[in-house]
Amino acid sequence: MGKIMETDTKKRILRDLINQSKLAVLSTATSENTSESAVVEISASDNLELIFDTLPSFRKYKNLKNNRNVSVVIGWEPATIQYEGIAVELEDKELEEYKQIHFQKFPEAVKFEELGIRFFKIIPKWIRYTDVSKQPWEVFEIEFPVS
Repeated sequence: MGKIMETDTKKRILRDLINQSKLAVLSTATSENTSESAVVEISASDNLELIFDTLPSFRKYKNLKNNRNVSVVIGWEPATIQYEGIAVELEDKELEEYKQIHFQKFPEAVKFEELGIRFFKIIPKWIRYTDVSKQPWEVFEIEFPVS
């Protein structure tokens, strides 16, 4: 039987891949219950919450106001992350804290603040990691308690 990987090790592997990745595919649901996907720049907090920004005029913003359930795909080859969570629009002190994390990774994004960009964090519910470069493939999942 293979060795069991500790949760802290899994989280470190996930954090490393997220930090190496600039883009992800974010999927949201419309009010008609159809899916829409968009490429977004992503950063992450230490507890694996994803951070992204969008303009209020974009489809994903309207979708997120109606349904906060999202899924995200990060990476491609050799490793990928499937991520399901709840998107929350950031405000006040939390907004300032998460903007700094995001701007540290994407300093050029500061110029979009004058356009009225809005920031979201995604609270993870379930994450699956797959690395196809290893034989057998390295695959693990983490589920997060719903609060």
